[in-house]
Amino acid sequence: MADAPSGIAPDPIKEEKKKRAEQKKLEKLEKFRAKQEKLAQVAAASKKDKPKKVKAIDTDAPVDKTPIGEKKILISPEMPEMPSVYNPAYVESSWYAWWEKQGFFKPVLTPDGKPKPEGLFVVPTPPPNVTGSLHIGHALTIAIQDTLVRWNRMLGKTVLFIPGTDHAGISTQSVVEKKLWVDKQLTRHDLGREDFVAQIWKWKELYGDRIHMQMKRLGASYDWDRAVFTMDPIMCKAVNENFCRLHEQGLVYRATRMVNWCVRLNTALSNLEVDYERLLSRTFLKVPGYEEKIEFGVMYNFAYPIEGSDERIVVATTRPETMLGDTAVAVHPQDTRFTKFHGKFAVHPFNGRKLPIILDDSVNMETGTGAVKITPAHDFNDYGTGKRHNLGFINIFNDDGTLNANGSPFEGKRRFDVRKEIIEELKKLDLYEGDKNHPMDIPFCSRSKDVIEPLLKPQWWVSCKEMAQEAIEAVRSGSITIRPSTSKDEWFRWLDNIRDWCISRQLWWGHRIPAYFVKIEGLNQDKADEEFWVSGRTLEEAQQKAEKKFSGTKFSLEQDTDVLDTWFSSGLWPFAILGWPDKTDDFTKFYPTHLLETGWDIIFFWVARMVMLGINHTGTVPFSEVFCHPIIRDAQGRKMSKTLGNVVDPVDVIDGISLERLHAKLHEGNLDKEEIERAQTGQKENFPNGIPQCGTDALRFTLCNYTTTSARNINLNVNVLFSDRTFCNKLWQAMRFALRRFGDDFVPQPTEQKTSKETIGDRWILHRLNDTVTKVNEGLHNRNFKSVTDIARGFCYYDLCDVYLEWIKPITSDQADAERKRSSQDTLYTALEATLKMLHPFMPYITEELYQRLPRRPGDTIPTISLAKYPLANKDYIDTEAEEALGLALEAVKAARTIVKDKYEGQKNKYELYIRDDKGLRVFAEDGDSIGSLVGIKTVKVLSASETLPDGIETLKTDHGIDVAVKKL
Repeated sequence: MADAPSGIAPDPIKEEKKKRAEQKKLEKLEKFRAKQEKLAQVAAASKKDKPKKVKAIDTDAPVDKTPIGEKKILISPEMPEMPSVYNPAYVESSWYAWWEKQGFFKPVLTPDGKPKPEGLFVVPTPPPNVTGSLHIGHALTIAIQDTLVRWNRMLGKTVLFIPGTDHAGISTQSVVEKKLWVDKQLTRHDLGREDFVAQIWKWKELYGDRIHMQMKRLGASYDWDRAVFTMDPIMCKAVNENFCRLHEQGLVYRATRMVNWCVRLNTALSNLEVDYERLLSRTFLKVPGYEEKIEFGVMYNFAYPIEGSDERIVVATTRPETMLGDTAVAVHPQDTRFTKFHGKFAVHPFNGRKLPIILDDSVNMETGTGAVKITPAHDFNDYGTGKRHNLGFINIFNDDGTLNANGSPFEGKRRFDVRKEIIEELKKLDLYEGDKNHPMDIPFCSRSKDVIEPLLKPQWWVSCKEMAQEAIEAVRSGSITIRPSTSKDEWFRWLDNIRDWCISRQLWWGHRIPAYFVKIEGLNQDKADEEFWVSGRTLEEAQQKAEKKFSGTKFSLEQDTDVLDTWFSSGLWPFAILGWPDKTDDFTKFYPTHLLETGWDIIFFWVARMVMLGINHTGTVPFSEVFCHPIIRDAQGRKMSKTLGNVVDPVDVIDGISLERLHAKLHEGNLDKEEIERAQTGQKENFPNGIPQCGTDALRFTLCNYTTTSARNINLNVNVLFSDRTFCNKLWQAMRFALRRFGDDFVPQPTEQKTSKETIGDRWILHRLNDTVTKVNEGLHNRNFKSVTDIARGFCYYDLCDVYLEWIKPITSDQADAERKRSSQDTLYTALEATLKMLHPFMPYITEELYQRLPRRPGDTIPTISLAKYPLANKDYIDTEAEEALGLALEAVKAARTIVKDKYEGQKNKYELYIRDDKGLRVFAEDGDSIGSLVGIKTVKVLSASETLPDGIETLKTDHGIDVAVKKL
């Protein structure tokens, strides 16, 4: 279909009628979807107590004997014709291996090696973490991205879709450490760094392959020869360049500051890797490493004695264990309750330390007692107070959460054990003043779920303010488009208030920091002092920098043992995967990329950092569009969690899985016994009958249909996914009907252009097709996935299958007029071929299978639907006359169906249909049989306005004054 210029002004009345008709159709479709969902929920509820086994794969499916990588064998002696029933396992077999072997997903260039004149479309896929397998959220990402990728490829553009995986430093090390302990009761320290990292590489190979398999099952049309892992040499080179370049620019620096410390993982975390749980009152929470639950949500009051008197000052705290590191007590200068203590000192009851009573405007007089203990080394707010008043910074914790010598007399004990002991000791000293419920936010490590401990640590930081302003300007100027608008607003809000980024992690798995401590012979040095550090892309470069900086001295170099934050490497993704910092051929051709599609929840973790680093290193934005999809939650709106038992593997939706097998899979991970029991309970609640086999096409289509530009979350009912399998079956049966009507010797017309011999029904379906593809293209351009899928499905279900296929049954029968029959055959072919192409980006497997079963137009040598031309608007298909005529006919059909349902429902007698037309429309005169086919009545009699309807028969008048009557014979 060709592009249609718009030169004729539309009739406003007709346009309004058209809109109303379209709205009614969409409402009907939405009611159908709602009904399907309700039926699925009712069915699930009714069988909740008696779970029914679900077959993972239908054993009755046809057997595909195609050799791997070869084009699928559709007709064989064992299977001489198209199977009568749609089966996703059969339909989706063989195609991907053939696509990949044939190189259909590689970017097609012009003979001189440049992108095609139709345009360029490059998508760097967000690399999933190699900590396990993909979940349903990844399936949503792939469905959206691959839909746009396939659409652009079919538009004729040079398309590059690059896959990859992320080493995921913290989460991967955490998972492997846990597994090592469960399997062998060994820690990483028992193995040593080299052997432990080797264990992680084995894990990566296992789960990296599993992830690639899942991606292929989901139909993602990646160029696999360009697949990248964030620990590949190409990425290692880019990461070293990133650090050294920023360090040389003064944007990377070393400083001792307060960090979020994860005791369980023994590493610093960025603010974005910390989750907060809001507690309204006293709550006991499970903390890793402790058998008993720990009390939170409490404000503890205790007194410090005032030096040289018998008075005391009462302070309030939610963390009494940190009082061992207190170096002051702060009060508000205008709080008259404490005026008498100004300039005095409190005395620490355990170590005798003198604590000055300081005045600070930051103290809230209404919170607690109005007096605040200050622990500058263990509280983010107190850190600032300590800096303002030049207080001491005393670290009382070891990295593992036990107390060090500064925590005497509790040295060596665990932090939350010490909390209890301190309270008991304060009671003995008559210094404890009681406690009360207190709302608070508890910070947790997003990976280990341990309670975060603020610590002072020397770390590497990135100064972000300057780069953030450039990222803000890129969006404000339109260089980058962010959708939806809510994510755009958050972009500005977060970057306007950005803080410096802590990039060092105390891990063994990841990119080791290319920074070297210059250890000068005979000099007592502090590793926290940046003066003694140099960076180097190689050891030789670091040596040269050190020799220049410390000329004439003897020194040795020690590389930092820390690794870089995972986001520091994935922040380079769009350009590093194309060869940066080298000016490779790929970088020259394909950078900057075009679309970055991801969840809105990592726009700060990842997207902002890619933009900041991209502009800094390449001088341009790394992509021109950011599309943020909603986050998938379960049917109850809860976040997906393994311990809740609501995490869904997309392959389990594709193949189907029983509840028993879902339970068994829990033992394949790293959940402990209590977590497994909780997850099994969740699985029984979420999937009482297991998950039915839906297939990839139904899964992709449904996920796209869930995606709107306004919703932040998707509450996914897995049972609803099955309803779109019925859509696939609808297409399957439409193709079977078409092949029967074509016959064995049918050869389609050379082009899809009209022949001028079309019947009114043919003209109508082409008009509806044109309207549909126009809206689908427009919707894909605007990323309105729900609207697009609703429109496409509405056309297929209603226009094509429910109306047109029924309409042409009498026209394409063996007894029909040859010319009319051929016209409808040609039109059916055109409509079906265009429909398959239109749906292919969403549903790649079934559309390829059906496309390959269609006879080909003369001269058509396109090997796969994935390279076929996507249908576009065609002005020659516009036919408002046919649309109005069929509209009147369908009104008559509706009236006739109403009569049969209301008056004769359940009766098997034969009927006659009478239509009295006072408008003289040709559709009633020539296509009465087609109208009867839609109603299910073979005998149709069309009367003129002057003729009289038989007496005693049920009659209805349509909105346009056409009399419709049904007579029971």
